[in-house]
Amino acid sequence: MKNNKYLYLITILYFVLGIINIHFALIGMICMIIPIILLFKNRKKTWCQGYCPRASLYSNSGKVTSKYSLKVPLSFVKGKIKWIVLAYFVLSLTIIIKSTIMVSLDKAIPVDYLKFLLIFPLEGIPQLLHFKVAPWLLHLSYRFYSLMMTTTILGLILSLVYKPRTWCTVCPIATISDVYIKGSKGN
Repeated sequence: MKNNKYLYLITILYFVLGIINIHFALIGMICMIIPIILLFKNRKKTWCQGYCPRASLYSNSGKVTSKYSLKVPLSFVKGKIKWIVLAYFVLSLTIIIKSTIMVSLDKAIPVDYLKFLLIFPLEGIPQLLHFKVAPWLLHLSYRFYSLMMTTTILGLILSLVYKPRTWCTVCPIATISDVYIKGSKGN
């Protein structure tokens, strides 16, 4: 990985800011938008190969167990796992968008706690600063932080069990990038 080995600090800062105030969770959207912009501009995985803070985190955390790592299953690289992860990601984003719209229309109450894997509630995230904001913004913040937390934890587990950047083989942004690059070469 040719990126700065200290980019992982951005990932850590992101989760610390979420504890300071959950509304900082929306900063994570940058990590979804910038890779797409770079992909369209450069027609290659510029983000993945040089700027992704999570890739830096996984590279550094995976060093701890790298000599005990298991071989990455082929299903992660060429199989269905990357498509299952992409489906989970799309489902999560769909739920986030639809539920936020419902909260904004006063047809649902805002969820003000985290959920791991969309299902398991994790209550009690401390908030050091409190802001009065629209209920839909509170809901969106918790939902987005939950998505980022879930995928980061899964990536950390993969980096400790397999090779450090195993998550990168199934990352939804990388999968979307692969499809786009392959499609643009055909034109």
